[in-house]
Amino acid sequence: QVQLVDSGGGLVQPGASLRLSCAVSGFSLAYQPIGWFRQAPGKEREGVSCITGSDDGTYYADSVKGRFTISRDRAKSTVYLEMNNLKPEDTAVYYCAKDCSSKSGYWGQGTQVTVSS
Repeated sequence: QVQLVDSGGGLVQPGASLRLSCAVSGFSLAYQPIGWFRQAPGKEREGVSCITGSDDGTYYADSVKGRFTISRDRAKSTVYLEMNNLKPEDTAVYYCAKDCSSKSGYWGQGTQVTVSS
């Protein structure tokens, strides 16, 4: 059974950092592209970052480039999203997905990130 469990969100002040985790089971993470998406209130879900297959290539949305880092720990079957210098506009529910497409059929349950002073 394919499962993705995302965690690590919270309420932080602007400029703070958080690390989100996406623990997967039911499939091999070894060469599987994994994406992080987010959805803010009243907005459509948008792609934030992606880590590709065997070469661990990475992609970042322009809005987070230089502040967010995606990585993969194959031994722990977990993908991380390190988020630094958080801004209020980063406030959203963050989801990981099995694949880098918004059309993925497998999603985590979401973790809330709120950036506010």
